[in-house]
Amino acid sequence: MLGFEADEQGLRSPITALTRTEHRPIGPVAYDCIKIVIVRSGSAVLFSEFGQRPVCIGDVVVLGANVLCGSEPEGHVTTTTVFANTDYLVDQVFWQYVGFLQDRLEAQDFFATTYAEPAQVLRLGEDRAGMLMPWLGELVALSVEDRPVANFHRVQALWFSIAHVLTPFVTTTPVRESSTQRATTWPAPPRRRGFAPLRAEARRVAELLRSDPVRRWSVTDLAREVHLSKSQLGRVFVEAYGKSPIAYLTMLRAERMAGLLRTTDTPIAVVAREVGWSDPDFAARQFRRSVGVTPSRYRAIARSRATPSSG
Repeated sequence: MLGFEADEQGLRSPITALTRTEHRPIGPVAYDCIKIVIVRSGSAVLFSEFGQRPVCIGDVVVLGANVLCGSEPEGHVTTTTVFANTDYLVDQVFWQYVGFLQDRLEAQDFFATTYAEPAQVLRLGEDRAGMLMPWLGELVALSVEDRPVANFHRVQALWFSIAHVLTPFVTTTPVRESSTQRATTWPAPPRRRGFAPLRAEARRVAELLRSDPVRRWSVTDLAREVHLSKSQLGRVFVEAYGKSPIAYLTMLRAERMAGLLRTTDTPIAVVAREVGWSDPDFAARQFRRSVGVTPSRYRAIARSRATPSSG
């Protein structure tokens, strides 16, 4: 999706990038890292927590960790995605504001509050975005080369150049101002992020939720499965995935619901029950909150793209 796919090996470096061209709609997915997606050519419509947004050349999409996003290319869209380790960015914020931040834990709270929007589109304009292209091209080449130690300093130099252009356009806030904003509840030590957490208990809970998202899970049930208290589980899981187990379950159900809406003609109420939501109205609200559009709108978009045009 807009070049969002990556493998765990490719995330050994705290900053990595790849370029892709997409022609077909891609359902909402989420990854455990921050993504900066630069549109190089073509256009698309995105669906995420910001709702439904068109993007084209000159636009940059910024997605927080574990934020669902889907896309519908308008013909085609070519993007470069920069994947950034969240802990690495927190460290940068600490050193940027070292004059008044006491320690790294305070820096993490500052980061979570200041950069609280889970998803946003930056309208750089084609000329300003063009400044990024040589740096992005080299960053992609170094990522493909996959020599994180030898190329470390050059990768950082390229990232800082890109960030210097983007940062003035990023929405920041000193306090939480909207219902979509969120901050990590518990601070966590730095770690190498991939697509799996380091704590066995969090990994086990994520596996349980992924294997049976239809089940009416409660935090009590999950805590019992991994022999932790509810508060311990909450802390461990947020450290690993950046959101609570129930919020993670909502993300999984919305992702699965999107797949069924794209690939079947099953009534929306039935689809909602199949993914674990017995109340179709509640399901519609949760889906729209996660994906940015209603289930019926999402299905209509998927069908319009799947139907070949005549002539």
